[in-house]
Amino acid sequence: MKKICAILAAGTALIAVPAFAQDATPAENFSGLRVEALVGYDHHRSGSSEDVDNTRDLKQSIDGVTYGAGIGYDVPLGDRMTFGGEAEITESSAGWDNNNSEPNVFNLGRVDAGREYYVGARLGYAATPSTLVYVKGGYSNARYNLQGTDGTTNLRQRLDTDGYRVGAGVEQKVGQNAFVKVEYRYSNYSKGEFDFNGDTPDSSRFDIDTDRHQVMAGVGLRF
Repeated sequence: MKKICAILAAGTALIAVPAFAQDATPAENFSGLRVEALVGYDHHRSGSSEDVDNTRDLKQSIDGVTYGAGIGYDVPLGDRMTFGGEAEITESSAGWDNNNSEPNVFNLGRVDAGREYYVGARLGYAATPSTLVYVKGGYSNARYNLQGTDGTTNLRQRLDTDGYRVGAGVEQKVGQNAFVKVEYRYSNYSKGEFDFNGDTPDSSRFDIDTDRHQVMAGVGLRF
């Protein structure tokens, strides 16, 4: 009887070992494909250090709400570290109000922010099995819709800009597959070109200096 009990105990232990070994590490809780919806505060400002406000008040920034969607894929690096790629497409309501009598220079003239494309990577650390802190960075391409008038005709042009984005955030696992996140990111655009309609070729690239600050919240699913 004692031998039978010993054999049963050993078998139970052998079964339990693989099950224990298969328990997910904290990093594995944040691995795999993810999709997310995003919304947040959006602030654009000329990065020029020159004072252009020597004769009158000039509005040199625009603010609004940015919103869109993102997709990413993360893999574990050990028990707690993760690394992955990500991409986003967003729109923004930031812009100059045509009904506002306050002049606007913004380093670009009268302007509305448009769509933004982002492709980058992030490095995360699972502080707990349900909380990931991370840093991120990558390439950003933003469009601005420029507006002007000669007193008779309203003129519109599109300016495409290239730059980089860096940021940091916290992701919180909710339930089995869902998550919420909050992050801050900074972008700087240093190159631009005019995107003309029709068959007209785009302009040559030229230097600009525009800063962008965003505070974003997101909700998503991981597969």
